[in-house]
Amino acid sequence: MRKLVASTSVSLDGVMQAPGGAEEDPAAAFAFGGWAFPYWDEALDLTERGFEGKDREILLGRRTYEVFEGFWPQLPADNPNAQSMNGARKYVASRTRKTLQWENSVLLEGDVVEAVAALKAQPGNDLQIVGSGNLIQSLQAAMLIDEYIVWTFPVILGRGKRLFEATVKPQALRLVSTKASATGVVMSTYVSVGDIAVGSFAQGGPGD
Repeated sequence: MRKLVASTSVSLDGVMQAPGGAEEDPAAAFAFGGWAFPYWDEALDLTERGFEGKDREILLGRRTYEVFEGFWPQLPADNPNAQSMNGARKYVASRTRKTLQWENSVLLEGDVVEAVAALKAQPGNDLQIVGSGNLIQSLQAAMLIDEYIVWTFPVILGRGKRLFEATVKPQALRLVSTKASATGVVMSTYVSVGDIAVGSFAQGGPGD
């Protein structure tokens, strides 16, 4: 079975809306589009997050697809990240799009959870969600996401679409890697380990 990885940027309070620019998602009059830009430096390697699509197949929601569709094909043909992203197979979850113009793009048909579960069961490269908050919500609630690559930026936004909303399915994660950039961005990778374990310090715990 193929692994499903979700890659995203969030503020310290968990907002993931429009990190790269206001045009990405102005819903609900979001005032802070582009909040990630001031913290970008050479340590934020897109290849580490799998953002460029190399050796993976990509899952995108409609809005993220349309942002990417207007960006990656416009880069120079010799840009290695653009070559990888344009060449990768891209699956798109949309109720409104009927056709897709970006090369190697495929519309997911029917129920998105069932469609992604079927993709995971096929042989091939791992699957990767990039951005696509609504899609993450649906697939997380169905426990289909195996790994999270989360870049946490040192900013508090207070409002906006969040990585995990009220529909979140409680689960335990294990941190497998982390590092920080000079600008304070913490880049962490987590894997799902199942149900949450609970206990009580009143019954004795670490340090007793």
